[in-house]
Amino acid sequence: MTSETPKRSPWYWIPSLYFAQGIPYVAVMTIAVILYKRMGCSNTEITLYTSWLYLPWVLKPLWSPFIDIFKTKRWWIVTMQLLIGAGLGGIAFCIPLPFYFQATLAFFWLLAFSSATHDIAADGFYMLALDSHKQSLYVGIRNTFYRIAMITGQGLLIMLAGALETMTGSQPVEFTVIGTTSEIVTDNARTYQNNDFIVSPASLILSAGSIDSLHIRLTRIPENNKKIILNTTFLKGDKELHLISGDRLVFDRENWEKGAWITVKADKRLKKSCMATFKGTAGNIPLAWSITFFILSGCFIMLSLYHKFALPRPTEDRPAKTKTSREIWQEFIQTFISFFRKKEIATGLLFFLTYRLSESQLLKLASPFMLDSRETGGLGLSTGEVGLVYGTVGVAALTIGGIIGGIVASRQGLRFWLWPMVFAITLPNLVYVWLAYAQPDNLLLINTAVAIEQFGYGFGFTAYMLYMIYFANGEHKTAHYAICTAFMALGMMLPGLGAGWLQEHIGYRHFFIWVMLCSLPAYFAVKLLKVDRTFGMKEKK
Repeated sequence: MTSETPKRSPWYWIPSLYFAQGIPYVAVMTIAVILYKRMGCSNTEITLYTSWLYLPWVLKPLWSPFIDIFKTKRWWIVTMQLLIGAGLGGIAFCIPLPFYFQATLAFFWLLAFSSATHDIAADGFYMLALDSHKQSLYVGIRNTFYRIAMITGQGLLIMLAGALETMTGSQPVEFTVIGTTSEIVTDNARTYQNNDFIVSPASLILSAGSIDSLHIRLTRIPENNKKIILNTTFLKGDKELHLISGDRLVFDRENWEKGAWITVKADKRLKKSCMATFKGTAGNIPLAWSITFFILSGCFIMLSLYHKFALPRPTEDRPAKTKTSREIWQEFIQTFISFFRKKEIATGLLFFLTYRLSESQLLKLASPFMLDSRETGGLGLSTGEVGLVYGTVGVAALTIGGIIGGIVASRQGLRFWLWPMVFAITLPNLVYVWLAYAQPDNLLLINTAVAIEQFGYGFGFTAYMLYMIYFANGEHKTAHYAICTAFMALGMMLPGLGAGWLQEHIGYRHFFIWVMLCSLPAYFAVKLLKVDRTFGMKEKK
């Protein structure tokens, strides 16, 4: 293999290329869900419309042959990154608009199609720019930077948006709660007021097991079509004093003067006097998320400009002129037909569509569950806390699980680890049943639970990836593998469409029990699989 830039190290472009491949996928699949949740959309709307965004990855094999015909892979990469940057900028512009949902969703569709096309071009370019030895050498590097993109998107960017939410908009409020062992409690009628909120009383005094409330209202009427959302969380002090309702209050032009209530309870086992401080923040959510997407847009435009100069120019990277578009399309149809003539096609499709049936629904509702208030069955976490729990700790556990899954499968083979892996991807979902019933407010416990579930997901997903490789083996294995990935995306898209509607009708507790029941088809599919005993094992020399 030759290249016009043979001395350029792959380190110049592989990390940045696969970082750029991961970010738009995370933006479409995860950041969009959290954005719409913070903007006040229902779970039904969120899961229905964002699940359809999987469609470009489902249809990706249909237009992948034409990327070989028109232009070079290098041109597609640079152009798609510019288009992704423009799409992210469009989302940032549209978030503050009254019709933000329709407008941003249109740009997310642009982002999804651009990202799916970028995936095709980037993976093709990787094979053209490197020989087989270097492809194997750098595969770990590309996967690592793809995971870093996930941590950046699901973790750091969400934490940034959360920080901006607290720094913008209305002035935060604080109030104190005092717990006492005395049965005689005097009321404190003092009122706290800042530029935006009036809190009455400014503090509460509670005896063991008692419950009391504070009244909060705005100092002035909000602008038209504007909602002020006050998120109240524990700041410091004794955890025996805790919120039982009102951790997320929404004010608009209809209820701004009437106000709302925050209810606090003292533990009935309270044996000594104590105190806790709570903080309510009401940031400018549209502004915070617009800034976040503007930053992301600027980064992508810079990545596109960087890759215009940093990417090598392999001599093989040129349009396929030996075949017409009609010939390539006919060849693709034949390849598609041969895929459905495979001996184990029925079992394979059943596995592709059911192995992640439970996970596909859980993934769509995990972030909304963490963000929803406790009175509606959620955990009442802030945006920044979700970025830490799900986007940082969770992704790290997912990555470690995937690495360990690959190591053990290479030693005893896929068939040996198939059942342990299906257990790993399904049984840890029980932690969400526990979270829904217990609703812990300890961030360490929540992080631990999510880490367990994500580790199991990463470990169990290894079986899915290996079986796709196994199923695609034979003639046209590259094209057949691409079709397998389309069914993988379809298996995520279809169950997610109605997940939000179902959750809103049965509640989080019953929904996560339903998720566990959806694990059963995966066990049935795995029981039917026939896998060669040695597949996946390292060859003995």
